[in-house]
Amino acid sequence: MAVIRFLPAPKGEDSPFVRLFSHSFQGPTGLWYIENCLTTLGKQDPVAEVNSQLWNSGVESNKEIARKQKRKLTFISNILVIKDPANSENEGQVRLFKYGKKIYDKINGRANPSYPDDPKIDVFDFWSGADFRMVIHTRDGWRNYDESEFGPQKALFVNSLNEPDDLKMKVTWEKQYPLEPFLVFKSYSELKTQLNRVLGANQVEDPPFDVDDKNVTESDVTKSLDLTPSSTESESDEMKLFDDLANL
Repeated sequence: MAVIRFLPAPKGEDSPFVRLFSHSFQGPTGLWYIENCLTTLGKQDPVAEVNSQLWNSGVESNKEIARKQKRKLTFISNILVIKDPANSENEGQVRLFKYGKKIYDKINGRANPSYPDDPKIDVFDFWSGADFRMVIHTRDGWRNYDESEFGPQKALFVNSLNEPDDLKMKVTWEKQYPLEPFLVFKSYSELKTQLNRVLGANQVEDPPFDVDDKNVTESDVTKSLDLTPSSTESESDEMKLFDDLANL
């Protein structure tokens, strides 16, 4: 159990989190493919294309390979550790926090509550956000966050008059880590070369469309920072992606 506070966008950036798709799997050669996925930026990605071919082959063994190679969704934010009984040295420290669908769904649930009489809360806000009580259980070998929840709205710091302490919040804001450096992507051709090396053959055909093979620009990174809460993908969403790619 721990209590954390999600922090606003760091200095010079527009978003309090980055949303990143990536791949991590071992090929038949024994080599690993660990790369960020260009679909994060709405671009074509060689692994997504291979997975689409495998999934639409209709062969169950190919579908299983596609499942193992599918992209993984990750979010990264700055947090302030308020309480951490297991690691008390972390308390009061700004840390980078990587999380997935379960926790993002809880953030989205506060920003877009199911009931109209529930207040909308931007949990990243210094003045009107909310602490996150993180309760972790291990179930079937996986971490489970179902019992985690946000507390009531309140300022992160208050002074002796019980008023928001802007100075303390400014000091915390200045300690945050930049997030945009996590959005680093190789070009399509570089990823294709690496994927063929991992798979052990030229299994990635040239796509029947033009691929922007330039390095990712600053504008590409900015476009990928989606501030609007949205639903995250399940395995069925991922399989639909394969179908969509096949129909391009």
